[in-house]
Amino acid sequence: MSSITDRKLKLVFVTEDDPLYVIRFFEVFFDEYPADQIEIIGVSVQEAFHEPKWKTAKRIFNFYGPIDFFKLLARYFKVKLRGDSIVKLAKEKNLPIIECGSVNDPDYIAKLEKLEPDIVASVAAPEIFKKGILAVPKLGCINIHSGKLPIYRGMMPNFWQLLHGEKHAVVTVHEMVEKLDAGDILGTIDWPLKEHDSLDRVITGTKQDGARLMMEIILKMKAGEATPEPLDMSNKKYFRFPQRKDVKAFRKRGHKMI
Repeated sequence: MSSITDRKLKLVFVTEDDPLYVIRFFEVFFDEYPADQIEIIGVSVQEAFHEPKWKTAKRIFNFYGPIDFFKLLARYFKVKLRGDSIVKLAKEKNLPIIECGSVNDPDYIAKLEKLEPDIVASVAAPEIFKKGILAVPKLGCINIHSGKLPIYRGMMPNFWQLLHGEKHAVVTVHEMVEKLDAGDILGTIDWPLKEHDSLDRVITGTKQDGARLMMEIILKMKAGEATPEPLDMSNKKYFRFPQRKDVKAFRKRGHKMI
């Protein structure tokens, strides 16, 4: 069997159905990745939050508040009317879609095993990868996280970094293990934050530049030049989805949601 350095690296993406923000990652990656070195052999798009749409809408309404929620809703309907989606984007690039209810489903794992991917990359995948899926790719599963680890483990790291007055959002690509956001670090970038910023700007920008970071890391892994750094979990924290009091404090700092 030829070495991975002598052939195209086989890549599978697992992500969530988000035509507003996560799609920004894929617009960049699909346009800029070197197709002579990387072959995207599958894209799996799951339901956001792994919950019914009405629950997601309620969660987002409580998070953004009525005014920003309806701004976001108008934007959502606009992209839906255009038919924008990650699936559409992938199909326009002639990339195969792999249906996926759960990444931990034995049938899904069997599909991937037949494809023999080198890397499975999670981009906002809405569930924890367990032992079965983690064992499939030759070089492992990797994840991109828009927060410094292990301090900003968990949900909405951009929000929490802004709330806590950080100077940068630290976009991180790391190896995936069974424990959430705990794998070795493969690479980071510092993404500058403003004193008075908007969550919309930061999420969009970190998704776009995060795509370029992941591209760089994947190419290093292909060349055998990636140097994983063990994550020191001694100062670990975990953040859940922000509550109304958190959003109030966020706005008080002079930040905007949209």
